Amino acid sequence: MKKTLLGLLAAALISGQAAAAPQAASAEASAAQTTAAPAAGALPTASAVAAPEIAATAYLVKDLQSGQVLAGKNINAQVEPASLTKLMTAYLTFKALDNGTLKPDQMLTVSPKGWRAEGSRMFLDPQKPASVSDLIKGLIVQSGNDAAITLAEAIGGSEEGFAAMMDAEAKRLGMTHTRYTNSTGLPGEGHLTTVNDLAILAGAIIRDFPKYYPIYAMKSFKYNNIEQPNRNLLLYRDSSVDGLKTGHTSSAGYNLVASSKRNGRRVISVVVGTESTEARASESSKLLNWALQSYDTPKLYDANQTISQVKVYKGSANAVGVGFLDAAYVTIPHGEGQNIKPVLETVQPVLAPIQKGQVLGKLRIMNGNTVLAEKNVVALNAVDEAGWFGRAYDSIVLWFKSLFSEE
Repeated sequence: MKKTLLGLLAAALISGQAAAAPQAASAEASAAQTTAAPAAGALPTASAVAAPEIAATAYLVKDLQSGQVLAGKNINAQVEPASLTKLMTAYLTFKALDNGTLKPDQMLTVSPKGWRAEGSRMFLDPQKPASVSDLIKGLIVQSGNDAAITLAEAIGGSEEGFAAMMDAEAKRLGMTHTRYTNSTGLPGEGHLTTVNDLAILAGAIIRDFPKYYPIYAMKSFKYNNIEQPNRNLLLYRDSSVDGLKTGHTSSAGYNLVASSKRNGRRVISVVVGTESTEARASESSKLLNWALQSYDTPKLYDANQTISQVKVYKGSANAVGVGFLDAAYVTIPHGEGQNIKPVLETVQPVLAPIQKGQVLGKLRIMNGNTVLAEKNVVALNAVDEAGWFGRAYDSIVLWFKSLFSEE
């Protein structure tokens, strides 16, 4: 069943066209422009929007409110994450804090393995325990490998045990191309991810742990009388950028996951395999500014708003309201709200029992014949089965309908 829902969305889409966000003062000079061709897994855009050339092995830019990937390259190609690995180390640490496995003031002592770890460090002292709170800052701001291993061993019993937890969490979050062998991001056989998976993880941190997320905006942290700056250069150049993480190894190149929030919109960029600290910052800046200036993200529907009633057979009610359990947004090229047409498609027949949140169809946002976005619609309430007579009656109705249905 198809329904065109123009009346419901016209006001939202047209009034939702906010003015384009001003380009940050730190934005790089405009590069040669290319057409923004959506990468594999991305939804097509309603029209070609010129995107900057990005000098990276792989990259992606994503609107977090709508969940749409706006542009990308090699988004599902496996790459070395380097210290972007610590996004998952932090995620599991935040989870341990919330479930009581760790306490912020709990004191932990670095093991010989952690103390001897190569690469960046927060300079933990084996003779002086550090609080979990300080270890988290050392992990995020200073990218300390010693901090990562100390937290991993406390949560997982060993770094190997923690790596298994990382893999399980990645699977739960839908990071289908990610495998972990350590908590630090030091090169290891099979230790791989994708820019698409990194965007999923960054979004999960922002969504699931808002009380810890401000740590990613810290510009420096001092521990053991040694103050180290955050390596994310965009924190110093663009006031709208508030995270997330840098990474680098000689084999992975220079990587950065960055997030910018302007005028109520939040956008995430992921770039990997750039040539320098400056390159990863400038390429990320290009993506963030382009996405924020070239697109709008109006709200389509409020959470639990009924967008249509769907006929129900064999149920205690004859219809069920469908919509979204959370507020639904769509990202569209700037100024094209008046060209958008929403079309609801439901799978028929819909049979009871129905659970709240059960997927009953799709809402496609169309521009002409182009699918701009596609979102599942769900039942907003449960519908129990009807009694014996009601089920029998609807069975007869469905039988007659099948006789006259098209092949």
